[in-house]
Amino acid sequence: MTVSRIRLADLSPPKCSNEVGKASPVLVVQGDTLNHSEYGTVIVMPFTTQLVDNAEPLRMRVKKRGALREDSDLLIAQIRAIDKSRFVEKLGEMKPKELEKAIRLINDILE
Repeated sequence: MTVSRIRLADLSPPKCSNEVGKASPVLVVQGDTLNHSEYGTVIVMPFTTQLVDNAEPLRMRVKKRGALREDSDLLIAQIRAIDKSRFVEKLGEMKPKELEKAIRLINDILE
């Protein structure tokens, strides 16, 4: 399973004030089998540049790189499905250690 793609997605309109609701980087967190299927939605977690220190397991800090122009927090608690048509462009990849940590944090909030 490969779940390391960072994409720009249009997350508008938000349903409430605590949701990300603009074009924002997201981490695709579903496996390649579904990503390459006819299924119309993709499970993602958005990034934000509004940083909150010591917010694990709800957030995970990711250092800027490539198309991530600023340090960002991955919003673990805002995992959701979006339609594939919301993707704007590919932005990059997560490092393997970061991906392992993100998956561990998802498990932490589900327990």
